[in-house]
Amino acid sequence: MSREQLAVQRARKSFQTGNTKPLEYRIHQLNSLLRFITERRRDIADAVKRDLGKSEHGTELFETLGLEGEIKLAIEKLAEWAAPRPVEKNLLTISDEVYVQPEPLGVVLIIGAWNYPWAVTLQPLVGAIAAGNAAVIKPSEVSSHSAKAMEDLLPQYLDKDLYPVVTGGVAETQELLKQRFDHIFYTGSSTVGKLVMEAAARHLTPVTLELGGKSPCYIDKNCDITVACRRVTWGKFVNCGQTCIAPDYVLCEPSIQSRVVEEIKKNIKEFYTDNPKTFEDYGRIVNQRHFKRVMSLMEGSTVAVGGDSDESQCYIAPTVLKDVTGESKVMKEEIFGPLLPIITVSGVDEAIQFINEREKPLVIYVFSHNKKLIKRVIAETSSGALLANDCLVHFTVSALPFGGVGNSGMGCYHGRHSFDQLSHLRSCLIKQLKMEGVNSMRYPPHTAKKLGWARFLLLKQVNVCRLRRMALLAMLAGLAAFVVQRFLR
Repeated sequence: MSREQLAVQRARKSFQTGNTKPLEYRIHQLNSLLRFITERRRDIADAVKRDLGKSEHGTELFETLGLEGEIKLAIEKLAEWAAPRPVEKNLLTISDEVYVQPEPLGVVLIIGAWNYPWAVTLQPLVGAIAAGNAAVIKPSEVSSHSAKAMEDLLPQYLDKDLYPVVTGGVAETQELLKQRFDHIFYTGSSTVGKLVMEAAARHLTPVTLELGGKSPCYIDKNCDITVACRRVTWGKFVNCGQTCIAPDYVLCEPSIQSRVVEEIKKNIKEFYTDNPKTFEDYGRIVNQRHFKRVMSLMEGSTVAVGGDSDESQCYIAPTVLKDVTGESKVMKEEIFGPLLPIITVSGVDEAIQFINEREKPLVIYVFSHNKKLIKRVIAETSSGALLANDCLVHFTVSALPFGGVGNSGMGCYHGRHSFDQLSHLRSCLIKQLKMEGVNSMRYPPHTAKKLGWARFLLLKQVNVCRLRRMALLAMLAGLAAFVVQRFLR
């Protein structure tokens, strides 16, 4: 029996004990995960520095702070999320208990990504623990130091049987995907996402696929271009461009292309100095294979800013490409690196058409003072999210579902959405063994009179909370009328 199969079997056996059902146990595990992040902050930062060249402050800002917020929110709201959820009734069920009861799915497989090896691996784990599941955690082997740290340190804080960490490469992941899970949560490329979904289909296992794609950024010529380019520069070059929601390319009118280039150039210098290679807050491409892939994407395009590289250090300077077309090599795949192509369009009409001719992106960015223009982009395009006048920050709002659509993924998470995504929302209806006279209308023989009553009782929705409020208002009105009448006497 393989190591992967043993891990899954232990997790399922532990789940079947029912230990994860009580909310107190889930909260205990969440507190242990929070303690892990706070106590091992230095170990996490060191691993990320060795994997991606990211600074300690950058790791805290983009990896651990968000995790802390997600855990604290889950602890605070867990009782509310896990409680039965009353629903509207019809007249036929007005006297019955009708509600949705969240329950654990079982054993969840979480396959993490290398670009944010802690945030995108452990945030789904927060939802899995909160929902009462066991979880097998598979960190990306590409961020090897983070994977090793997770394997060594996490079992010191969480239940080792319920939440095992399985490391390894393609072979180990394939072995895991042969096992039966109750849900698979994968973050990564669309290509691998298809393989994950194919493997899950053999067991009819539901999946959450957090993928990527080419997220466009439209800059309206009438907006504050200085501010827009400052925010685009930050969003694009964070983590050396290795962010699934980074602006992949800019769409703008020819009249402002030179201004956009100059503003981005100025911001690169401000953020990363004249020599980003020596600046501690500018990272590196994760390995030489990805370095060569990103460098090859520049072929056939004009470098307007940057373009410097050093293969020995996996360093690529923040780079802007101009005179790019939809047929350029850099437009054939998600860049996932520090290259920002600029494509000129005649206006918002052509920008919308350009976006709609391609796969649905994870996010669309639009910069404009014109709210009607923004609303039009929302109405006439489709994407996992739309963010106007900033980049990346929608990821920080736990109340917003984070996820893609179509080629950019399926399913969502963050906050309560993580809990719901990794729960079975069970429909419950509890009737009483009385009022058989009402029930008899559904039994044969069927008559026109019975059908008429059934139509009325079944199709008339009843908002019980509203009825209660109306009854309370009626009682208060009656009491007020009584007091006034007594006073007037």
